[in-house]
Parts: sequence; C-alpha cells; structure tokens
Amino acid sequence: MLIVLQPRSFSPEQTTIWSFPNRGKWATHSGEYRGNWSPYVPRNLILRYSKPGDWILDQFSGSGTTLVEAKLLNRNAVGVDINLQSVSLSEANLKFECETQSKIFVRKGDANIIQYSSNIDGDISLMDEQDFIDAMQKAASESYRVLKRGKYCAVMIGDKRLHGNVVPLGFQLMQCFLNIGFKSKEIIIKEQHNCKSTDKWLNVDGNFLMLAHEYIFVFYKESCFHRA
Repeated sequence: MLIVLQPRSFSPEQTTIWSFPNRGKWATHSGEYRGNWSPYVPRNLILRYSKPGDWILDQFSGSGTTLVEAKLLNRNAVGVDINLQSVSLSEANLKFECETQSKIFVRKGDANIIQYSSNIDGDISLMDEQDFIDAMQKAASESYRVLKRGKYCAVMIGDKRLHGNVVPLGFQLMQCFLNIGFKSKEIIIKEQHNCKSTDKWLNVDGNFLMLAHEYIFVFYKESCFHRA
C-alpha cells in the first residue's frame, strides 16, 4: 500500500503558542498510542534545532513518533523506552521506505513519563509526584551529559490536578533541567485537542477549570563554559 510520507500542508511554527487540531497522520503516524505527541511537534523541533545528518536521542520514544520524523527529515536517531512492546511498535512503525539515508536504532531503557505499564520495574510513570521529580532529575542529568555542546533538548509535559488543586509538574520538571546546567531557550504552550478524558472531566461536579494545555520546554547546552 502506498503511504503519504509528508504532511499535505505544513509551515514551521513562529510563535510560542502551538495548536494542532488536525493531529497529523502521514507516514505511519497515528493517535492510538497513549500519550504520544502530534508529529507536528517533533517536526517543528527537528527542523528548527537540528540539521540533516545530526543525531537525535528520544529517551521516551513510545510508538516512535519522533523516530519516524527523524527518518523522514534525514536525521539519525536513537530511541529508548522501558516497555518492550513500545520498542517493538517503534520498530514496526519505522518499516517504510523513503529516500533518506538515516540510521535509526530503538533500544529498551529506563525512562518514561505517563503510565504505560502496570508493573514494569523502573517505570517512573507509576511513581508518586516526588519520586517522579527525583527520577526526572536523573534523566535531566543524563540528558545534559550525552548532549553535545551548542545543541538542544526539548521536553513536553502537562500539569495534573490533585484534590481539586493544580500540581505544577511542568515547572518542577523545568527546574530539574535548569538545576543541571541547561539554559532555557523557549517555553512553548501547546493546546490540547481530542483528549480522550475530556468527557469524563466535563461530568465532574467541581469548581475548577479543565487543564487544556501542555508545556514544551526547549533547553540549550552552552557551547563553552562561561566564567564570571
């Protein structure tokens, strides 16, 4: 079956507010995997912050959305996920022909975000808030270690609500990366669309606003040490 390898209409985002009502289904992309981001997100990030032939690391690769975009855009990539089923799904989604010469690898690793399993040892999506932030501090440290100087790291995360109050996971995670030594390049607000839990929260009797956005934090590793 012939598949469409590129979006029919695409222009790079120019502001810090991103909204993709049409999620995007070119190549092997789909919205079936829980928590995967719209392919418009990695496409924008890859085009703005890398060049053809660069290596991209996705430590939360899931179904391989970023890896597919890396292949389409002629970047090399390594994807890591704690769930072997996700690794297998990524490998399957990468099995399409295109004209680029990208090298793409997928491996089992120990980084995760939202709950993708019920009992996988090391799945940080099963942790409480503080343990999650502690684990993400380690992930931030490793991200800083492996990233080349002068390059960029991007993370997307949403907040959550507990007992009616907002838990600012986004800003807590941002601070993890700043504590390690990253510089803050951009804070992007991404509007949520087609969230499967929307109907559930609409029927909850409570005095609160529905969370309808996520943050995309873009961090920068300075090209050299700066002395005071």
